[in-house]
Amino acid sequence: MSQHDEHHFVSAYDDGSRIDTTDRQTNITPETIAEMRQIVARYPEPRSALLPMLHLVQSVDGRISDAGVNACADILGISTAQVNGVATFYTMYKRRPAGEHHIGVCTTTLCAVMGGDVLLAQMKDKLGIDEDETTPDGKFSLERLECNAACDFAPVMMVNWEFMDCMTPEKANELIDKLAAGKEVRSTRGARLTSWKQAERVLAGFPDGLADEGPTAGPASLEGLRVAREHGWRAPKAPSVPQIEEGGSK
Repeated sequence: MSQHDEHHFVSAYDDGSRIDTTDRQTNITPETIAEMRQIVARYPEPRSALLPMLHLVQSVDGRISDAGVNACADILGISTAQVNGVATFYTMYKRRPAGEHHIGVCTTTLCAVMGGDVLLAQMKDKLGIDEDETTPDGKFSLERLECNAACDFAPVMMVNWEFMDCMTPEKANELIDKLAAGKEVRSTRGARLTSWKQAERVLAGFPDGLADEGPTAGPASLEGLRVAREHGWRAPKAPSVPQIEEGGSK
């Protein structure tokens, strides 16, 4: 037996991440199909519309459904395998139904140092579910998030893709209790929270009119600007670029 025969290739492919083609339930309507075509019309290359189209599918089905995959493929003139390849590559696309409120906890470096892992463990206990699971009542789903590019507000949680900054165990518990009771909750830097499905519709390119609600930047993000203004600092002027005349000469 050769050295190579002693080892067998073991695939790390997680079959649980595939799209369930046996589940034919869908809320896609002729109006949804019409909106998909509106999305396609925004792009010079039709297949460029696939990402927002998938967000639209999630806004009506709460996941990437098999019916949604087929609709995208038919409209774009591509194969279902190509749609599946995209839908299973990006973590924002869910293969199982997400909750009314999707909770994400960042545990990357700085958030982890500031307590992100503790928050994630707390959310698992509070909601009674593990990562990538949804509560039996469909109210909440939970995800471990990679960096949210909000290190100056660590540890950060997200609800329906909206920022909840500088979280503590106490704040996290209060947040979940308010959402469970149907009370109004506002993002730290953004609008009042709606639902995950409604947020997905916004990501598909259909505004909900809440874009101008709430601050878009917090004090920590603006500290450098404050110091620069205090000292009268300005960015250096960009060097002039020689103009290229027609024919290639300067």
